[in-house]
Amino acid sequence: MWNRAAQFIIQYRIPMIAVIGVITVFMGYYATKVEMSYDFARSVPPEDPDMIYLNKFKEQFGEDGNIIAVGMKDSAIYQLKNFDAFRELGEEVKKINGVNEVISLPKLITILKDTANQRFYLSKIFPDTITSQSALDSLLTEALTQRLFMGQIVNTGNGATMMLVAVQKEVMNSSRREAMTDSLLAAGKRFEAKTNIPLRYAGLPFIRTVVANAIKYEMKIFLIASVVITGLIMFLFFRSSRAVLFSMIIIGVLVIWTIGTLALFHFKITLLTGLIPPVIVTIGITNAIYLLNKYHLEFDKSKDKLKAITVVVQKMGLATFLTNLTVAIGFLTLLATDITILREFGIVAGINIMALFVVSLVMIPSILYWLPAPTEKHLRHLTFPLMGGFLKLVDVMVHRHRLTIYGVSLVLAALSLYGISKLKSVSFMVDDVPEESQIKKDLKFFEANFSGIMPLEIVIEFKTKKKRPILDIANLKKIDEFESFLDSISFMSKPVSVVSFVKAAKQAFYNNNPDRYSLPTKSEAAFIMRYMKGQSDSKGLYKSFVDSAFTKMRISAQIADIGSIRLDSLVHDVIEPRMNATFVSTEKDTIVTAITGSTKIFIKGNKFLVANLQESLLLAFLLITLSMAFLFANIRMIIISLIPNLLALMITAGLMGYFNIPLKASTALIFSITFGISVDNSIRFLAKYRQEILSNNFFIPVAVSDSILETGKSIMYTSIVLFAGFIIFTFSSFGGTIALGLLTSTTLVISMFTNIILLPALIMTFDKAKKRKDGHMLIDDFDSSFYGEQEDEEIDLNKIKIHNRHSAAE
Repeated sequence: MWNRAAQFIIQYRIPMIAVIGVITVFMGYYATKVEMSYDFARSVPPEDPDMIYLNKFKEQFGEDGNIIAVGMKDSAIYQLKNFDAFRELGEEVKKINGVNEVISLPKLITILKDTANQRFYLSKIFPDTITSQSALDSLLTEALTQRLFMGQIVNTGNGATMMLVAVQKEVMNSSRREAMTDSLLAAGKRFEAKTNIPLRYAGLPFIRTVVANAIKYEMKIFLIASVVITGLIMFLFFRSSRAVLFSMIIIGVLVIWTIGTLALFHFKITLLTGLIPPVIVTIGITNAIYLLNKYHLEFDKSKDKLKAITVVVQKMGLATFLTNLTVAIGFLTLLATDITILREFGIVAGINIMALFVVSLVMIPSILYWLPAPTEKHLRHLTFPLMGGFLKLVDVMVHRHRLTIYGVSLVLAALSLYGISKLKSVSFMVDDVPEESQIKKDLKFFEANFSGIMPLEIVIEFKTKKKRPILDIANLKKIDEFESFLDSISFMSKPVSVVSFVKAAKQAFYNNNPDRYSLPTKSEAAFIMRYMKGQSDSKGLYKSFVDSAFTKMRISAQIADIGSIRLDSLVHDVIEPRMNATFVSTEKDTIVTAITGSTKIFIKGNKFLVANLQESLLLAFLLITLSMAFLFANIRMIIISLIPNLLALMITAGLMGYFNIPLKASTALIFSITFGISVDNSIRFLAKYRQEILSNNFFIPVAVSDSILETGKSIMYTSIVLFAGFIIFTFSSFGGTIALGLLTSTTLVISMFTNIILLPALIMTFDKAKKRKDGHMLIDDFDSSFYGEQEDEEIDLNKIKIHNRHSAAE
C-alpha cells in the first residue's frame, strides 16, 4: 500500500499540492469569518431540563446576566462638582449603542402620591441643576430614605455606590459588545480625569468582553511563540533554514485550516479552541522532524534523492499515520461528552491533526523533491552523541536494577493515589483570571461592598383558582419571609422582587416615610391598591418581575463568586430546603418553586464536566488500547505498553492534588490529550523492539539494549520539542491555560522517562519471546528509526533467512 502511495505522491505531487492550495484558499476565506465567543463556557447541553427552563425564564422575564456594574468608594463623589460629573457619566453611558438602561444615584427616582387623582407617579429626586452643596446634602438625605434602592446601589454603611448598566441582549452576545465596552471605559476614564475618583467594573457582559479580548491577544502571541520556539529547535537540529521554512509553510497551511474549520462548523474562538493552532504547530513540527530525519538517513546511505524520498513515504507513512491517529483519538473522544466547548475543541483538533498527517505526507516529500540534495552540514545531526551517555546508564539500570525501578514506580504510584484522593473539582464563574488582575480586584470590591455581582434567580409560581395570588397578603408574607432569609446570607445581595415594589408603594402612600417600608396590612392594601390601579409599565419594570396574571414571579439576587463547591452546597443544602419549607402546596393551591439563572447552570456544568471527562478518558483508553491490539495482536505487550503511560497520568493527577490544582475544563483536558501523545512513545519503542527481537535471534536482553540506545533518542528529542511547544502556555494570563501548559509539559516529560526506563524493564521481566515463526503483525511495517539509528530492515530479513536455513539443516 505504502509503495503505491509513494509512487502516487511523487508522480502527482503538483496536482496534489494544487488541491491543498485550493483548500487553503477556501479555508482562508472562512477563517476571516471566524468570531470570538462572548459567552461563558457552555458546559450544560441545550437539551438539559435546567437549561431549557433557564431559556424559558429568559423569554418571559429577560436576561439574568446583562448588567455591568460601575462602582466607586470615595466620599468625594458626594461633593457637588463630582456628583454632577457622575450624573453626566450616566447620561453619556445611556447614549452608548447597546445600552438599554442606566440606574445610578443621580438618576434615582422616588414614588410620590397624587391624592387628588388617587394614583402614584414617579419623580426624580435630583434635579438636572443643583445650585449648592447644602442643596445636594439635603437631596442626599432624602435619597437615603428610598429603601427600595438603598443597599442595592448605595452601601449605606460606607458610602460606596455603583451605577448599573443594562446591556441589550443582541449586543451582549455579539462582537458589538467590544465597541460598547470600549465606549464605557472611555467615558469612565473621562470621569476619572475630572474627579480623580477611580472606578471599578464588574458584571458578566464586561468580564466576558475582557476575557474574549485577552483570548484573542494570547492566541496570536502563543501561535507566534510556538512557531519561533519549535522552529528554533528545528534549526538547531538540522542546521537548515530551508527545512525550517518549508516546515513552517506546512504548519501555516494547517493553522489556516484549523481556523477555517472553526468557521465552517459555526464554532467560535473560546479559551479552549484558541489553543488549537499552537498545539497544531507543536505536533506538526514533530511530524516534520521525523519525516525530514528519515529522508536524511536514507540519503546518507544511498546518495539518491528520489530513492530517499520514496523510502520516506514507504516506511514512515504508517508510522506517521498511527502516531497522528493516537493523538487525534485523544481529542476526538471529547465528542462523547455533552459539553459544548469540549466537543468543539475535540472535533476541530481531531480533524486537523489527521489533516496534518495528509498534508505532511504530501507536501514534505514534494518539497524535498524540488529542493537541492542535502549537504554534509545538513547530515551532521545524524550522529548525536549527547544523549548516548544517559541512555547507556538507563540500559544498565534496566538490566541490573529492575527491582529498584519497580520499587520506585510503586512508590510513585502510591504517592500519586494519595494525591489523587486530594484532587477536587472546583471552578469559579470568573475562572482562570489572575488574582492580581484588575478584573479580580474589581470583583472583590463589589463582593466586599455589595455582596457580589453574579446572578441568582428564584421563580415562584402559584397554581390556584384565585385571581392575582401573588398580591394575596398571606402569600406576600411568605415571600417576604423567604427574602429576609436570603438577605441574611452574608455573600448574597438584598433580593429584589415584586414584594420590593409593594413595600415601596406603602412607603410612598405614607409620604415616603422609610419606617413604612414594609408589607401592607389587609386594610392598608385596600387603600394602596386604589392608587396602583391603572398604573402604566412603560419601561417594562413589572414585566421583568411578574407575569400579567400575578401568578408567577421572579426573585433576583446577586451572589459572590464563591466557587462551585460552596455554591452547590448553598443552593441545594441551604436555599432549596428553606424554600421548600416556606412554600408548601395544599390540596387547593399548588406552589411551584425553582432556582435558575447563570449561577445555577454554572454549578450543574461543573458536575457535568467531571462526569463527561471521566467518560472521555475511559473512551480514549479503550480506543487507543484497540489500536494497539490491532498493531501487536498480543495481550501481554498491550498491557506492558499501557502501564508506563497510565503511571505518567497518575503522577500528573497526584501532583494536581498535592498542589491544589482543581479539575476544570482546561486542566481535565490534559489526560485525554497527553495519553494519546505519550502512547506514541510506547509504539515507537515497541516497534523497534519488535525489529530487534527478530534480528537478534529472539534474545531479549540485546533487543532491549538496542531499542533503548536507538529509539530512546527519538523519544527524548520529540519529548523536548513537545515540552517546548506546550510550556509556552505557562506565560498565559489565565490560570487554567497556565495549568494546562505546565501539566501537559510535565506529563510528557514523565511519560518520556517511564517509556525509556519502566517499559523496557517490564519487557525484560514479562516478555516471553520464543524461537518460532511469528505471524506478521502490523507493527512489523512500522518504521521507528530516528537520528543515529541503523536502518536494519534488510539486515533483519537476512538474519531471519540464515536462522531458518540452520533450522532446516538441523
